[in-house]
Amino acid sequence: MSRHRLYFNLGFGACLAVSLSAFAVEAPTVHVYNWYDYIGPTTLQDFKRDTGIAPVYDTFDSAEVLEGKLLTSRSGYDVVVASNFSLPTLIKAGALAPLPRAQMPDFKNMDTDLLAKLANNDPGNQYAVPYLWGTNGIGYNIDKVRALLGDKAPVDSWDLVFKEENLARLGECGVAMLDSPSEMLPVALHYLGLPPNSTNPEDYKKAEALLLKLRPHIAYFNSSKFISDLSNGNICVAVGWSGAMLEAKTTAEQAGNGVKIAYSLPKEGAPVWFDTLVLLKDAPHPEQGLAFIDYLMRPEVIAPVSDHLNYPNGNRSATTLVTEATRSNPAVYPPAEAMATLFTLQPLPPATERVRTRIWSKVKNGQ
Repeated sequence: MSRHRLYFNLGFGACLAVSLSAFAVEAPTVHVYNWYDYIGPTTLQDFKRDTGIAPVYDTFDSAEVLEGKLLTSRSGYDVVVASNFSLPTLIKAGALAPLPRAQMPDFKNMDTDLLAKLANNDPGNQYAVPYLWGTNGIGYNIDKVRALLGDKAPVDSWDLVFKEENLARLGECGVAMLDSPSEMLPVALHYLGLPPNSTNPEDYKKAEALLLKLRPHIAYFNSSKFISDLSNGNICVAVGWSGAMLEAKTTAEQAGNGVKIAYSLPKEGAPVWFDTLVLLKDAPHPEQGLAFIDYLMRPEVIAPVSDHLNYPNGNRSATTLVTEATRSNPAVYPPAEAMATLFTLQPLPPATERVRTRIWSKVKNGQ
């Protein structure tokens, strides 16, 4: 978490007979709540330089943490990065403020196809604008997986992590998964040939049985630790976000540690998600919040973020500003045939969410 404050102090005149107390004038601020490691290295500093607004920046690592923060108390944040599947819950709860398009000149840069997809979660695109998007798949250590499973290891399939005979062997070098029932349980359901957004309790019993059977071979569930562990060789397989896997790959290459990482989008299909920028209804600094959102809609601002994080953005005017290496990487921009297999995650009724929470607790505890 980074916090920035700007103070101007008045000194005392040496010849003044009356002592004056020093005082501080605080710069305008915007309070932002974003996913862990999910912004450019200089974006916040650049925003402060260009606008004079100091960002106060906090992070989270799961949709459950975000929703818990926003739905149970007054958060104190202005702008939040929320995934598409969280939007209906937040909108229904009255947590979000409609975005005044007239005050957002850079909204014109948004990808209209992506806006149409987001309209399924945010009818009329009233509350959210696209930030970045990506997929969930498998990151793996090429050499270690090959050593344990051979040259024909099913790295292009969910069989790599959901078939017990494979996972039992990979457990020797370490397997990690996201600590997120809303992202992991749909994948398990999909692998079993069941609807990923099922509301049927019987379907979840089958997913629970699968994950409990696999649990002894999973090192841990965590939504941030796996990135560094994969890059330095502490684990050999992780189920997580596309950009996080590519970050691990880049980190290993820069370290020159000999760890070779690849990212696979399983052929059976996988989740695709869209993260959005939203303004909270109880934002303490709404004008500064709008300024922050509009700033991230500038093509010249969001393109370097995509290059740094290895995630596509929702800005059609930024595409030509993204490097060719990023645009041509199928792990970042999946080809059409891969896109056709992807599915989105949807918000589920409270009763189903309670089922998922109970199952996830049992799976993590291995009982």
